[in-house]
Amino acid sequence: METSDLLRHQIIKSLMAQHTDRVADVTINLWEQLASEIISIIGEGGFNSLYARSVFLTQPAFPWLAASALSPQTDHRLKELKTSLEGQTPAQASEANSLLLITFTDILASLIGERLTTSILRSAWGLSASDKAGDEKLLSGHPKEFKNE
Repeated sequence: METSDLLRHQIIKSLMAQHTDRVADVTINLWEQLASEIISIIGEGGFNSLYARSVFLTQPAFPWLAASALSPQTDHRLKELKTSLEGQTPAQASEANSLLLITFTDILASLIGERLTTSILRSAWGLSASDKAGDEKLLSGHPKEFKNE
């Protein structure tokens, strides 16, 4: 389990490290892709609950993270997160989002297991099962949204 856990964390950190500019935009794209996958499995309410718990657990390290309820409208769902991140340096925003995603996926993995959580991440972000954190493929790979940039 520790290896899968580390892989999941490395995937998140690698994706955030690839985009040091436009951190808020990249963050929202990653969250929207993940939300789409999660909502198809556990519904909007389930995603919102997991996200709210993740923000609550991440706020001690980053008290400026937005904590209000998520909007049910897809284009506004993470507006306050984006606003919070835009008010920070790119390094702070990236670090906060990495911790938020790790916290979210830790909770998810505790509920559904490591394999399924990692599979959901790969599906959401367009990573193949043969990609491994630290490999050239992952470091040069991009989430679905950024493949054609």
